[in-house]
Amino acid sequence: MADTALPRSPLAHVRDRLAAATHASGGAVRLAELPFLTQVNVRLDAKSAAADALGLPLEPNTAVRQGDLTTLWLGPDEWLLAGPPGNARRLEDRVRETAGDEPVSVTDVSAQRTTLLVSGSRARDLLAHGCALDLHPRAFGPGRCAQTTLGRTQVVLVARDRTDAGFWVLVRSSFAGYLTDWLLDAATEYL
Repeated sequence: MADTALPRSPLAHVRDRLAAATHASGGAVRLAELPFLTQVNVRLDAKSAAADALGLPLEPNTAVRQGDLTTLWLGPDEWLLAGPPGNARRLEDRVRETAGDEPVSVTDVSAQRTTLLVSGSRARDLLAHGCALDLHPRAFGPGRCAQTTLGRTQVVLVARDRTDAGFWVLVRSSFAGYLTDWLLDAATEYL
């Protein structure tokens, strides 16, 4: 018999704790999981016609939002396309079709990570507790991203396209529980 169980997010067991912390902070910090975002890793020549046609950002550590798709620059020839759940196949096909005969690597990595939304008036302060990056808006403002560590956990940190939209923290599913516990502990002073 086929397994028909619905997928379970890596943080389903802490959803109530995240909501309680958000409520207790009075808007200072909002913590929530954005489970199952589509995440497609793309590697191709940044100078190719396909990179241009796909609108891939060429400036290091930038994130570009086009509709419901956010494209993150991860390296000179590597990007992460992140969007609503269930769109991996469509994105993969679009990239391959656009690349045509050009060399390209397209990999669905949606199951590899989950995404935490960290927002609120003290979001930067909270993240600064465990991140060595300069998170001041002059250095890491809207549209910036970086592969870094947060609370000793490797993450991709994304400053959303508006200051009030907060940050995405993309973390490997196996470390999501630890990082969530760390964030909740670090947020105690704002609750």
